[in-house]
Amino acid sequence: MTIRFTPATCIGALAGLWVAASASTALAFETKARAAYVVDQGTNTVLLEKNANVPMPPASMSKLMTLYVAFEAVRDGRLTMDERLPVSEHAMSYKGSTMFLDTTDRVRVEDLLRGIIVLSGNDACAVIAEALSPDGTEAGFARYMTRRARELGMTESTFMNSNGWPDPGHRMSVRDLAVLAEHLIEDFPEFYPMFAEQEFAFDGRAPSNVRNRNPLLQLDIGADGLKTGHTQEAGYGLVGSAKQGDRRVIFVISGMNTTPERAEESEAIVNWSFRQFTKRTIAREGLAVEQAEVWMGESPTVGLVPAQDLEILLPALSGDAINAEVVYTGPVTAPIQAGQQLAELVVQPEDLPEMRLPLVAQSDVGTGGFPVKVMTAARVLVTRFLNGPEDAL
Repeated sequence: MTIRFTPATCIGALAGLWVAASASTALAFETKARAAYVVDQGTNTVLLEKNANVPMPPASMSKLMTLYVAFEAVRDGRLTMDERLPVSEHAMSYKGSTMFLDTTDRVRVEDLLRGIIVLSGNDACAVIAEALSPDGTEAGFARYMTRRARELGMTESTFMNSNGWPDPGHRMSVRDLAVLAEHLIEDFPEFYPMFAEQEFAFDGRAPSNVRNRNPLLQLDIGADGLKTGHTQEAGYGLVGSAKQGDRRVIFVISGMNTTPERAEESEAIVNWSFRQFTKRTIAREGLAVEQAEVWMGESPTVGLVPAQDLEILLPALSGDAINAEVVYTGPVTAPIQAGQQLAELVVQPEDLPEMRLPLVAQSDVGTGGFPVKVMTAARVLVTRFLNGPEDAL
């Protein structure tokens, strides 16, 4: 059976927070975007979602997947940063935002990566794609991108090319784009600083295309990535991230009407995310939140503790109140090992998603000896006699 406890008697273990209802004063953000997703990375708290799982045209924001695959190839030794790659007729044929590559070029991988990140080069993506494609074609690379995206947890992403060129089958959800951004940040810290570069003048051949289009990089709000996108069908979008102190926020917006509107909305989302929410520690490592009943053990109970400090995000103006309860299936049968997960601390902040945080055994509990077995059997018999057989279990 599942036993639910509200740990009203364990206030000290819950880092001084009262276990009670709270009146949240954080206001929901009313975004103008067609689709949006905002997540606090450290606590994995979703702050905003709108049409988050709807596949939409991602435009150049899908270049992030090409970059992820390229970073993997460099990490695995299948590409080197100084390696020079040829430019095909197909790659050269791309219009829109390009590095103005031609078939006489052999371009360093590092320059191609910067050309994708800073200059949003459609041609640079195709060069990378053909070099890494299982069959040497951009289409083959797109099929690999789709398969790799599924492996990374992006369930609503299908790629038809490497750069987001308009195609009815080329789709991503804003949630998938946020998942991809988090992977880039966490999996490739050695490459991620490239996303904060504001200028890249490749070979001096495209003076009109040397500036990063991310409007937040010039502001003093901690922004350090990732990628803009625009087509007529997709509108104006941005996959962005900003870090202030020990908090990082990742956000995606899509379907804005103009470049200024995209910039204003992005800045407003970042400011709202940091000003309206704050990270708090609600339970300390090793301090018991509750006691779980033990079946046939040398001790009748075992402490339930967090394996590490438990941090959650709360509305900044909500005060020190949360709703929390300990949930476990019990009694827990001995033997029990210290550190064994036995329960969850279920926290429900006002106006935020429910959070389920693991609790583990505070100490070892061995199997009880003969006296414990006799006492347990006697208790079962008495309970059956007084209440019926069901209540003895």
